[in-house]
Amino acid sequence: MELKELYQEIILDHAKNPRNMGKCNGYNHDAKAHNPLCGDKVHIFLKLDENENISGLSFEGEGCAISLASASILTDILKGRNIQFSKKVTDDFLNMIKSKTKITLNSLTEDQITTISSLSGVQEFPMRIKCATMAWHTLLSALEKKA
Repeated sequence: MELKELYQEIILDHAKNPRNMGKCNGYNHDAKAHNPLCGDKVHIFLKLDENENISGLSFEGEGCAISLASASILTDILKGRNIQFSKKVTDDFLNMIKSKTKITLNSLTEDQITTISSLSGVQEFPMRIKCATMAWHTLLSALEKKA
């Protein structure tokens, strides 16, 4: 299987079977985003514990396969991580999309890097970049404010 086919398979799997969909119990931070150009919507819910670990992370939303897959991938990879690590992964992801860099964090497994990298194909379609990055920007907003 070619890498491009693998990436498409990962995106379709996350879009059809999103992980962590719905409101997580006891969330204490949240943020919403909406792209009026295409109709994508996302609402990120997170629960931070006293040690600044993300003990709960989920989303609600609607939109295209890329938008849903991106939110699903984000919640799947960052749930249970601390804030600093989550911000680093988010920065690396956004840089990957903007600058075509690679995700190289040692704390991620090869499978996690492959999963995040599956969204890198949007670089070739500028109108789809917002679809892939909206959930990640919304996570950063949620980390800044309380519910």
